Amino acid sequence: MKAERVKAYLSGICYSAIFGFSFLFTKNALDKVDPIKFIGFRFALAALAVTLVAALGAVPISFKGKNFKPLLFLSLLEPGCYFVFETFGVKLTSSSQAGLMIALIPVLVAVLGAFILKERLSPFQVFFILLSAAGVMAISSQGGGDAGGSKLGLLLLFGAVLSASLFNIYSRKLSAVYSPFEITFAMMWVGAIFFNAAGLILSAIAGNTADYFAPLLDAEVVFALCYLGLFSSVLAYFLVNFTLSRLPASRSSVFSNLTTVISVVAGVAFRGEPFTIIHAAGALMILLGVWGTNRFSIEGEFLTQEGGQL
Repeated sequence: MKAERVKAYLSGICYSAIFGFSFLFTKNALDKVDPIKFIGFRFALAALAVTLVAALGAVPISFKGKNFKPLLFLSLLEPGCYFVFETFGVKLTSSSQAGLMIALIPVLVAVLGAFILKERLSPFQVFFILLSAAGVMAISSQGGGDAGGSKLGLLLLFGAVLSASLFNIYSRKLSAVYSPFEITFAMMWVGAIFFNAAGLILSAIAGNTADYFAPLLDAEVVFALCYLGLFSSVLAYFLVNFTLSRLPASRSSVFSNLTTVISVVAGVAFRGEPFTIIHAAGALMILLGVWGTNRFSIEGEFLTQEGGQL
């Protein structure tokens, strides 16, 4: 059991690092390609990658006799709804407001986990979850941007928070039936179909369908797609689903806040972005929150892949 717990924690740290560095690759690419189209390309590459892995038999996969509807619902939550709400929500608000809203995911997951999954939270866990969220808010407050932002933008960001939170909860439930790779496989294909269909429809409305694949001639876009499609989609989401299959949702979701710390460090190291005392304090709060949420968990809530408690 201890070895499996260590694997789950390492998995959480790894996917947080991958997501953290993804901002470096996304920013430049989005200067050259429409967001919906870019997301469609990303998940198309990811879908081809998981299909190749499955075809080669590298990872066992079988949907025989299993109900696909719950997987479809999960995939529509994320990547479907989440990326739509986040992309357009960020456009209509400031970066600091977006960070403040996204920081609510672990808190909402903990609340929903207590109601839907009947996961118990110790008082210390509640404290450290809030501490971690406060750390993200502290870092986000240093992000600059327009202090304004529309109510619609905030509503869309809350939609992203709700989508991600429900994804954490239901991925946790489906881990009793599907393997992490099977969940990831379905997510990548639903994302590829959903976003490319949306991209083609928008291109048709704009009258430039013939140029749909033109951004793929740009080396910078292709490089970003390779990182985001293979690492940030396939590998990272596999690790997310693996972590959710091993840890209660309230504990696994806190790892996502490490992404904020890593993205700040990456920005300082590779883009020369400023790092203030507030950034340092926020990073420390997040790290303490992740540690405390897992350290003070109620015993008996570490799960096997079959979803049973140990």
